[in-house]
Amino acid sequence: MADKQLLHLVIGGELADLQGITFRDLKEVDIVGVYPNYAEAHKAWQAKAQQTVDNAHMRYFIVHLHRLLDPETGQAA
Repeated sequence: MADKQLLHLVIGGELADLQGITFRDLKEVDIVGVYPNYAEAHKAWQAKAQQTVDNAHMRYFIVHLHRLLDPETGQAA
């Protein structure tokens, strides 16, 4: 039996304010991808964060999709 998928989304973009999490321009948000587990998402996050290290306003985030919706029951977590 395959391991249970725990979906994670990696997104990023320039923040309007370094103290917040509001993106400067939603049209420019980088949707990196959806990953089957945290380890894979972390690798993608780390690669993108490293590529943009010179831009202080650029931030990438890992969203725990599996916490928002349980695919087995269809119920919100």
